[in-house]
Amino acid sequence: MATRSETDGFAAFFRQYTKTWMHAVATAGLTAFGTLTIVHRGFVVLAIASYVVPPIVLYLSRTRGPGASTTAGDDDSRSPTEAALADQSGSSADRGTAIDRSEPAAATSPEAHSPDGREPQSTTVGEATDRESGIDRQEPETDDPAPEIDRKAPVTGEQEAGTGTEPHWATVDVPTGATLADAAVADGGAVAVGEGGTVLVTTGDDWELALEDGPGAQGRDLRAVDATPGADVAWIAGDGGAVGRLELGSGRHADYSAPADLTDNLTGLAVAGATDDETILLTNGSGEVIRGRYRDGELAWDDPVTPGSGSSLSGIALVDDAIGYCCDTNDGVFRTDDGGRTFDAIGIDGADGTLTDLAAGSGNDLHVATDAGVVHRYDGSTWTPDRVTDGALTAIARHDDRLVATDGSRAVHDRPDPTADWERVLTGASGSLHGVTIGPDRSIAVGADGTVVERR
Repeated sequence: MATRSETDGFAAFFRQYTKTWMHAVATAGLTAFGTLTIVHRGFVVLAIASYVVPPIVLYLSRTRGPGASTTAGDDDSRSPTEAALADQSGSSADRGTAIDRSEPAAATSPEAHSPDGREPQSTTVGEATDRESGIDRQEPETDDPAPEIDRKAPVTGEQEAGTGTEPHWATVDVPTGATLADAAVADGGAVAVGEGGTVLVTTGDDWELALEDGPGAQGRDLRAVDATPGADVAWIAGDGGAVGRLELGSGRHADYSAPADLTDNLTGLAVAGATDDETILLTNGSGEVIRGRYRDGELAWDDPVTPGSGSSLSGIALVDDAIGYCCDTNDGVFRTDDGGRTFDAIGIDGADGTLTDLAAGSGNDLHVATDAGVVHRYDGSTWTPDRVTDGALTAIARHDDRLVATDGSRAVHDRPDPTADWERVLTGASGSLHGVTIGPDRSIAVGADGTVVERR
């Protein structure tokens, strides 16, 4: 596992600090002294000091105080996630010895592995450039030279896509330069959505522009898409309450924008059920879930529910029309057993980083990604962290036992089964990747400037 820099260490510490009572008190002090500046400008110094000094003192005392230690054995100053990752690093070091010996072979003849089979797919929530709200998720791409093993990353190796005979990741041409936020695999095809209401569809090898300006021709940025299992129907959602239903085979689409008369920016979407008997869950930046039921051409929306504290929901997935999960940006993960009518909190305590996305499997199997490069696995009772990379993970998807995550660069992280290590694969994408989806026959990652890469 790579060693974090002091800057990274303080950033991780400050994320945890902002969730403590000490941060709340410091914020109150900042507000109080800031108000007193109308009496005397000198209070501005106290206002700034009351907010800035406490975290600096706490961080320095933790890392450099008499009792501080950087050894793996000092459990008192570590969060549950840090302790678990430290325990994992010992065993992964043993595996790394064998991996290092096999690096030359991996560099000369890389292989991509993927088991076959089906499992309910999960929705990934990528974020495109938001022209209205000013959000820009793009990160500078890296110019990687020849394929090489990344000795710092906690994975088996780094491969250049397209250099083996097995299925591999390769860029494909699409008729748009718009930033794409999310994608979904449907029966016999796939859909990708992005800025300005762009909707791309493929039912074979070529991608076509199905919608240029979204449902209702409003030109709203689209952020999420999901498809009904085993069918050619996809639902799309985005800014301003934009919602639409699309039939891939016929090309027909319907506008269902402003669900429950809400025009909030929708951040996530999950769909389950058979065609014409579909359950739809939408999420927004206010921490709400809006549940819809589509039956034989009629769509009805329930009143929104708030699973957590109101923090923005960053991921949602349905296993079937009853069981589903969602996560927010305040370490909250929630499960529903009634199709999104109600939710129960299931974690995570002491997560490393902010939760960015999740991928659900059968039973109680769940994986949640964070912006600290960690994937947390839930087995129904216990959370187990697994470090994938040192950078932020933007999206995660699964099919059967296979997991794929994107990290905002032009690479994907692939893990074929629970016994394997994560492998970083260079896709050849021209821009950063924001969303990923996995199906039985193809996997797709999408991102900036109309980037689409497929694994077939």
